[in-house]
Amino acid sequence: MSEAVETQDQDAEVGGIAADRLRSIIERVERLEEERKALADDIKDIFAEAKSAGFEVKVIRQIIRIRKQEPAEVEEQETLLDLYRRALGM
Repeated sequence: MSEAVETQDQDAEVGGIAADRLRSIIERVERLEEERKALADDIKDIFAEAKSAGFEVKVIRQIIRIRKQEPAEVEEQETLLDLYRRALGM
């Protein structure tokens, strides 16, 4: 009976690594990667829908990026952009 317990302990911990814990972590990451791919596919479909509706996808991506920023940061960038345009006579 003690041999069976030793075999279970060896299966659960190999080289100081808890195999069950490691397997659990790897499986959770794999599941999340699958979810991320599914979400990326959904986002791609939404952009395709926007394009087919006549929207400019490049501009939509730009708006999304801007909305993630702090208002002060956006204002600073817009001010600099305006300054640079005026400096170039645009």
